[in-house]
Amino acid sequence: MAKEHKTLDELFHDTLKDIYFAEKKILATLPKMEKAAQSPDLKKAFAKHHTETEGHIERLEQVFAEIDKKPVGKTCDAIVGITDEGAEIMKEYKGSPALDAGLLAAAQAVEHYEMSRYGTMRTWAEELGLSNSVKLLQATLDEEKATDLALTKIALSVVNQEAEAA
Repeated sequence: MAKEHKTLDELFHDTLKDIYFAEKKILATLPKMEKAAQSPDLKKAFAKHHTETEGHIERLEQVFAEIDKKPVGKTCDAIVGITDEGAEIMKEYKGSPALDAGLLAAAQAVEHYEMSRYGTMRTWAEELGLSNSVKLLQATLDEEKATDLALTKIALSVVNQEAEAA
């Protein structure tokens, strides 16, 4: 028997569940990273992104509404792996001058994953004619890019030098 062909709208929905799970996992992880961070600037960046992530989840729930689906997550192995690496860094480098550099690297891995997902989903939303979702996903993509730039500035201005000097 021939296998049923899956469509772009099914792929969009599956990926939406994936990023919804990821955002919820990130929301739970950011306070731990904020607590572990030594740099006041990095602590502030994690706190700010925690608030933004709450907004990302709300936007995703609006995307679910536009496609008339219930907001549910599907385990995202990629984000589980990235957050596990972050937890390992927090444990292995606790109290070390390199801790913040490691936290920044883990946070940027998360941002890059999110930027990839949101860019792809925005493009698919365009293809599917989901005009409200396009705007919602683009707004989140813009915030993820801004967070990545802010983290890069923190890394270049203070954190990497402190890790190297010690």
